[in-house]
Amino acid sequence: MQFSSSLLENAVNEFSKLPGIGKKTALRLVLHLLKQDASFSREFGEIIIKMRDEIKFCQRCFNVADSPVCSICASPSRKQDLICVVESIRDVIAIESTQQYNGVYHVLGGIISPLDGIGPDQLNIEQLINRIQKEETQELIFALNPNIQGDTTIYYIQKKLQPSSVRVTTISRGIAFGGELEYADEMTLARSISNRLPVESYMSK
Repeated sequence: MQFSSSLLENAVNEFSKLPGIGKKTALRLVLHLLKQDASFSREFGEIIIKMRDEIKFCQRCFNVADSPVCSICASPSRKQDLICVVESIRDVIAIESTQQYNGVYHVLGGIISPLDGIGPDQLNIEQLINRIQKEETQELIFALNPNIQGDTTIYYIQKKLQPSSVRVTTISRGIAFGGELEYADEMTLARSISNRLPVESYMSK
């Protein structure tokens, strides 16, 4: 692309660094901003800066939050003894959109994947184990992507929990093996949570 303005080119280059945004889409977004009032672009930029500077991660579950503890963990209407273990914040959003789950979460920040250089020490696994030991957790639901890495992570955490008396389950195979949670439709995801299985029967399949 040839640009008559280095300012325009710099803006396009920055937008194109975002995931899923190519140069053409970045140009379209930048040109859209140019058509708006200066106040729109200024407010847009201020919101991004404020989000980046002030957003926090929940000290309890590692979900995004506006304060030290996220709104889900702080809600008196949620079952605090029911923890859903997910890979990422996007999975929390996906499950919340089903409106079928009323427990709390624990975001691992990834899954065990030796080929990608990701081991247990790089994830929020020890924090989960400590949390279960300190809190009166009744059930742990694994809602990890149904693939080899997800199964490896479940197996590792399950072994770390022994001989804990906490009930350990996983979402049912309504989510196809090899699929990703965030792309599942809400009905399928809701059924997978409602029809969760004991981890022992899931891992033996």
